Amino acid sequence: MQQSKEIIVTLTEKAAEKAKKLLEKDGKQGYGLRVGVVAGGCSSYMYDIGFEKTPKGNDTVIEEKGVKVFINPESLAFMKGATVDYNDTLTNAGFKIKNPNVKTSCACGHSVG
Repeated sequence: MQQSKEIIVTLTEKAAEKAKKLLEKDGKQGYGLRVGVVAGGCSSYMYDIGFEKTPKGNDTVIEEKGVKVFINPESLAFMKGATVDYNDTLTNAGFKIKNPNVKTSCACGHSVG
C-alpha cells in the first residue's frame, strides 16, 4: 500500500458527502472507496467502484475530502485526473466518473476505453 499526497482522483463535495453517509448508514466507518477499471465490457474496460474495508497490498491510497480512496496500480494511469461525482435523479442515481482519459465509450454507459 502506498499513501499518496498527489491527487489522482478528485471527489466532488456531493460524492464525498454521499460516501460518508452510506458508510455511516451501513456501519462501515473507516472503510474506503475503491475506484478503478477492470477488463471487460464492449469498450475494453468497465469502472470498478465500491466500498472496501482495507486496501489491497499494492493499492495507492489517497484521502480526498475526508474519504479514503483505494486505487490499484493497473488503474492509476487511466484514472489520473478523473472526478467522481454523485448523481441523484428520478431515473439515475449513483456514483459517476468523469474521466479525461476516455477515448471511447459505449451506449451502455458503463464501458470505456
